[in-house]
Amino acid sequence: MQFAFDPVVLVLTALACWLYVRALGILRRRNLHVGRGQQACWWIGIALLTVGLNGPLDAYDGELMSAHMAQHLLLGDLAAPFLLAGLRAPMLFFYLPRPALVLLARRRLLRRIFRFLRQPLVALPLYVLTIYAWHESTLFEGAISNPFLHALQHEFFLAANLLLWWPVLEPARRRMPGQLWKIGYIFAARMSTMFLGMIFVFTRGVLYAGAYGTGERPGGFSPRADQGTAGGMMMTLDIVIMVAALAWFFYHASQQEDRDQARASADAVRAREDGPPADASASLARTQGA
Repeated sequence: MQFAFDPVVLVLTALACWLYVRALGILRRRNLHVGRGQQACWWIGIALLTVGLNGPLDAYDGELMSAHMAQHLLLGDLAAPFLLAGLRAPMLFFYLPRPALVLLARRRLLRRIFRFLRQPLVALPLYVLTIYAWHESTLFEGAISNPFLHALQHEFFLAANLLLWWPVLEPARRRMPGQLWKIGYIFAARMSTMFLGMIFVFTRGVLYAGAYGTGERPGGFSPRADQGTAGGMMMTLDIVIMVAALAWFFYHASQQEDRDQARASADAVRAREDGPPADASASLARTQGA
C-alpha cells in the first residue's frame, strides 16, 4: 500500500492546531469556557483533514476514482462542519491573532461580501454549483494531472462546505438556535449531491476515462466498480447526514421550545410577585377614593 505525505499540508495543519491551543489558553485566562464537546469537534475535523490530504487516499487519488471521492468527502462534507462546530464563539473571536482580526475588521467590502455569501439562499446554490462544476470532466481530470489545480479543487470544496454549514451552525453564537428550516436546507443540499452520486452508480459508460483509463485499476477494481463505489460513498454519506440533521435539529428545536416555555413561566411568576404596575395601582387607588 502506498502512502503520501505533503509537508506543506502538515505545516499548515500544525499551524492551525497551534492557533487553536493558543486561543484556548487566552480564553482560559479570561475565564471563558470552551466545552469538551466543542474541542472534540475541532480535533475530529483536523483528523479528517489530515487523513484526507495524507496517506493512502492522497497516494491513490490519481489511480482510483473511489479514493479521490473519499478524499473529497472527508475534506468537505465531514471536516467542514466539525471544524465550524469547534470554532463556535467565543473561540471564533480569539482564534486568529489580534492584528489579523483588526485587519479583517477594517476590510468593510470583504465583510459585506462574506455576509452576502453566507446567506442560506446564496450559500446553497453556490455549494451545488461548486460541486457540479468541479465534477465536469475537464476540471475533474485536470485536477488529477495538475497538482496546483488539485489543491485549488480541495480549497473550493472546503470553502463551499464551510459556507453551506455557516448559517446552520451559526458559529458566531454561543448557543445554536434550533430552527427547523435548517432540516430542509440540509436536505436540499444533500439531495443535490445524492443525484450526482446516482449518476456515478447507474451510468453505463466509464467516466473520467481520460484520467483513470478503461483498464483494471489497483486492488482489482474494474472501472465500473470503481466509479460505482465512489457514487455509493456519496449517496451513503448524504443519507447519514440527512438522518443525523433530522435528529439533531429536532432535538435542538425541542430544547429551544422548553427554554422559551421556562422563560415565559419565570416571567409570569416574576410579574405576579412584583404586583400590578404603578399606573394600575394608582388607577385602583383613585377608584377606591371615589
